Amino acid sequence: MRILVLGSGLMGPAAAFDAMRDPAVVRVGLCDASERQLDTALRRLAGKPGADKLAPVRLDLADRPAAAALAAGFDAVVSAVPAGATAAAVRAAIGGGVPIVTLTWPGTAELDDLRREASAAARLVILGCGVEPGLTEILARHLAEQLDRVDELHIKCGGIPERPAPPLGYKIVFGGTQLPLRDSDVHTVDDGRLRLVPRYSGVEPVSFPGVGECEAWHDGFRPWLLDVAALRGLRVGTQKTVRWPGYAAKATVLRELGLLAQEPVLVDGVAVVPKRVVDAVLYPAVRLADGDRDVTLLKVEVAGDRGSRRERAAAQMVDRYDQATGFTSMARTTSFTAAIVARMAARGEIRGTGVHTPEQLVAGPALERLMGELAAHAVRIELTGSPAATR
Repeated sequence: MRILVLGSGLMGPAAAFDAMRDPAVVRVGLCDASERQLDTALRRLAGKPGADKLAPVRLDLADRPAAAALAAGFDAVVSAVPAGATAAAVRAAIGGGVPIVTLTWPGTAELDDLRREASAAARLVILGCGVEPGLTEILARHLAEQLDRVDELHIKCGGIPERPAPPLGYKIVFGGTQLPLRDSDVHTVDDGRLRLVPRYSGVEPVSFPGVGECEAWHDGFRPWLLDVAALRGLRVGTQKTVRWPGYAAKATVLRELGLLAQEPVLVDGVAVVPKRVVDAVLYPAVRLADGDRDVTLLKVEVAGDRGSRRERAAAQMVDRYDQATGFTSMARTTSFTAAIVARMAARGEIRGTGVHTPEQLVAGPALERLMGELAAHAVRIELTGSPAATR
């Protein structure tokens, strides 16, 4: 089996590491447009099990023929590139005739075209298959299927530094230089219908073992979850991001001041995008520096009926930076998930054509394999609730 990983920033090397460890994998391609970033990734992976399988390639995804030709030499692709390059990564895999699993979603304007291209070529594309989106939705479906009827679903997930520090108590754990701060409203499910609420609203305390009390706030319910058969009767649904307490209040102030806006304003005759200024000013304080350690937190809860009884089922994960490998928790939980699913697609254990979301395909034996392989990396998810969920 041959696996191609596109992108060698914080996420890509962890996906390559997971593939390298698999005895069935004979070659792991690792690509990036930046020679410097690719060299850094190779140094991180040097000496790790399976490092001899690595095949580094400098690749610009804008060169569609070259990208497709490269992808054709592999059995599956993992895209760990930024969201803006996701569409190009998907097209490379479609052109190469191989399945692809991405960590991020392409822009809305590109999504319809990608759906048509994937369907016309009869190729499998799995979008947003990291920890969130990805693992959270997979677990939501699994938990919902343990009950006869589900009317509530609550998802909470986030990556935080082990030790909060000013100004936000946050570090950029996914990569890049832009803070995940947005100006738009987000969806929740209320009385069975999607409705918009302000991002950073609905703040509630949430505690995790060994971590303590954090906060969670509205960050956007994934509308496609309402298409899952076990969730079609959902009355209340929330999807919230977890941070250290106080983050939502500060983000709300930035939003209310217009500092998260993407539309340029004139400053002394110069057009300036407020959000880019915020990113540039805050980045030195929020970049993940050497010695920083992160924690990824996840909690998925469903409530409904099983027979004549009201029941709840839940999944919880607390994962930490791995000192032995040097991988952040966010890279572990995000990239390992994508790499495991990509190998299942390469083996034919996951089948399909067109564009799919992870929970549509990762269920039953595929979910058991995913959780087993994550556990082999010491990424453990605790399932509680109904008897079927605690086997």
